[in-house]
Amino acid sequence: MLTPDTPASPRPPLPEWRIEPGLTDYPRALATMEARAAAIADGAAGELVWLVEHPPLYTAGTSADPAELLDPRFPVYPAGRGGRYTYHGPGQRVGYLMLNLAQRGRDVRCFVHAVEQWIIRALARLEVKAFSVPERIGIWTRDGGQEAKIGAIGVRVRRWVTFHGFSVNLSPDLAHFGGIVPCGLPEFPVTSLEQLGRDARQESFDAALLLEFPTLLESLTASRENPLEGCSRTD
Repeated sequence: MLTPDTPASPRPPLPEWRIEPGLTDYPRALATMEARAAAIADGAAGELVWLVEHPPLYTAGTSADPAELLDPRFPVYPAGRGGRYTYHGPGQRVGYLMLNLAQRGRDVRCFVHAVEQWIIRALARLEVKAFSVPERIGIWTRDGGQEAKIGAIGVRVRRWVTFHGFSVNLSPDLAHFGGIVPCGLPEFPVTSLEQLGRDARQESFDAALLLEFPTLLESLTASRENPLEGCSRTD
């Protein structure tokens, strides 16, 4: 823990923020993430927040159960991230986070929690009351009185650099989730901002993410500067 006599380490520069137009091919996205994460670890590139939208597809995390792939109506890609099956497609915002935890606190649990809280705060700006559940990674809200998943989180960390990230349902075709058991949780439905009657425009959500991004960095900074206290919790 830092003391008054301990000089604080300089904070890393702000990550690059990139919004990709159109639909991004998943293999291309995976290759781009892999290359950028390796370059960050080597000190040859800066951190990156990359916001994309994919054509309809399913991805399989490292814990994916083939029995949960009910109807492979779209291409299925092994993702290499944690978690099980998830869907990506038009109307869903996907955020890939390539951040250097060696400079921001070597605490993966803190990182996942900070991402959850960042998205929850961004959704609040769009009048969606979202929340996290300790035993269920992801972003949850209530739809018609029932808990429903509005966002998924799946990350990987290599050489203390993160990649993969999150997805949030803005206005996707929710029937497309029927080809899988989303995240291995058959008892919970999925929902979207459009389904909830909220502003589902990408530009609105992206602006909310950017406004709340300092909260993510502040949580990671608190973890780095006070490692014995763990992640700064804001929920």
